[in-house]
Amino acid sequence: MRRTGKELEMPMTELTYRRADPRDLLPLAEMLTDPDAMTLVNPNAKYPFDPLEWQEKWLNEPTDAAYYIDDETGTPVGFFALREGIGPEVRHLVYVFVTPEARGGAGADLTRFVEEAASDLRALSVSLKVELDNDVALSAYRSAGYEELGRSNGYATMRRDLG
Repeated sequence: MRRTGKELEMPMTELTYRRADPRDLLPLAEMLTDPDAMTLVNPNAKYPFDPLEWQEKWLNEPTDAAYYIDDETGTPVGFFALREGIGPEVRHLVYVFVTPEARGGAGADLTRFVEEAASDLRALSVSLKVELDNDVALSAYRSAGYEELGRSNGYATMRRDLG
């Protein structure tokens, strides 16, 4: 799905984040009811959302850490997951999703949440891959200080040192 460039421009509500219980995937399932949304988060996952598949295949590493992003009412409006990278000092952002209703400026909150969560996991840096046609996400990551390390197969690899 090609991005329109309007996904993360202006925050609607105050957002917070919380660590997800690895077995509590119902909020994610409720957010990913559209095949295009599923493709945005994980193009290799089956549709419709299968919690068992996600527990066994996509969030199965012992060091995986998943998080929900909640709006001011406590309703989950986003999700991200961090996986141990080259070593425990690097966390790789593996899955990201923000509901359409919460988009519009959520990029700054999202990058801050990712960095705080990675820091809490004692990471020294965060790495990620982002689709080159996702101008909004690329802009959000660049604005947060992520540097582009390279491009391959339609993705940019980016990194930000924490500190």
